[in-house]
Amino acid sequence: MFGGFGGLWGRIAIDTTPLRIVAYRRLWTGQGVSFIGFQLTAVAVSAQIYDITGSSFWVGMLGPASLIPLVIFGLWGGAVADAVDRRRLLLAGSVIAWAGTAALLLQAVLGIDNVGLMLATVAVHSTGFAITGPVRGAIIPRLVPVDQVPAANTLNFLVSSVGAVIGPLIGGVLLAQGGYATAYLVDALLFGAAFYAAVRLPPLPPLGDVVRPGLRAVGEGLRFIAGHPVVLMSFVVDIIAMAFALPRALFPEMVAARFDGSLLAFGWLTASIAIGSALGGLLSGWVGRVSRQGVALTLVISLWGLSVAAAGLAHELWLMVGLLALGGAADLVSAVWRQTILQTYAPDEMRGRLQGVFYVVVAGGPRLGDLRAGVTATMVGVVPAWVGGGLVCAVLVLVVGFAVPAFRNYRPSRS
Repeated sequence: MFGGFGGLWGRIAIDTTPLRIVAYRRLWTGQGVSFIGFQLTAVAVSAQIYDITGSSFWVGMLGPASLIPLVIFGLWGGAVADAVDRRRLLLAGSVIAWAGTAALLLQAVLGIDNVGLMLATVAVHSTGFAITGPVRGAIIPRLVPVDQVPAANTLNFLVSSVGAVIGPLIGGVLLAQGGYATAYLVDALLFGAAFYAAVRLPPLPPLGDVVRPGLRAVGEGLRFIAGHPVVLMSFVVDIIAMAFALPRALFPEMVAARFDGSLLAFGWLTASIAIGSALGGLLSGWVGRVSRQGVALTLVISLWGLSVAAAGLAHELWLMVGLLALGGAADLVSAVWRQTILQTYAPDEMRGRLQGVFYVVVAGGPRLGDLRAGVTATMVGVVPAWVGGGLVCAVLVLVVGFAVPAFRNYRPSRS
């Protein structure tokens, strides 16, 4: 009996095989620890700007302050990652992000309450992460065998999901007990783990033809995407998932309408998708064994949309959280397959640029979703905007995903 359970658990539990590789294990650990600090700073910056201005408008300006550098330097950083030693570029991006955190810490210690300066500092911080994000993605296939890439990606997304749950919780405690400077200081200290991991990486010089970084290199990456339906569709289905179904911007209004503005309910809804991603990651041992990744990706994104739509119809908090957590698990699986397609389909000399585009889509898609949700809620109400977006996502991704034969029939190479 117990042997049978052990065998079943071995098939569904997360595959930790890549952690046997020392360089990957260091990178993974550093990313996990530093991401908790990143979430601390995100919470602290929002709270501090609101404390200074009393205006949600200025808190909202954190969006463009972060997004613009992510788009520009995400694409540029991906192009550079194909032309230089990726270890050195990761170190450079880490130093930039670290400097942004240190600047926020200094402003808090000195009591400099200048919102414009804070937004500029956040832009610097975001620039560092825009460079390091694509580089980390491009490094993974150089550290682990190709058959372990899905497992490595799952571990990465799992540790990010855990950080997205733990970071804000710790942030609330630190802000209450020690203030903004304490949160920034802890972030700066935790980021040391990521820097140490980058320092200990082996040299990772470019392979294949090296193209000078710039607009031409970025353009070549975009043309590669446009000319390969499998890669292009991996971006299209993600944009559909986030732009149509993400309900994040509707949480405050839904909580006010359905749960009398309860902060507890708001907290649970905010954490629900990340909780589902974390649990989904722990039960993801089967993900790397799926061969029809195009079909599977289409189906899990449709499940994401249906879960979101069902959550919008639920009136009990536990049911809404459970359904959104189911959607979060589906979203994690889809992210693993999308990342794996990019890393295994493209040649190494193109991976940095494709990871740059991936990073931009991952950062920009949710913001499109926030805009879509806010506008449609204003026009038709919060429940139709929430439920309708999920249903449109579920139907549209099935139509689009099954309409492209190359994507529908895609199986990754195991060589």
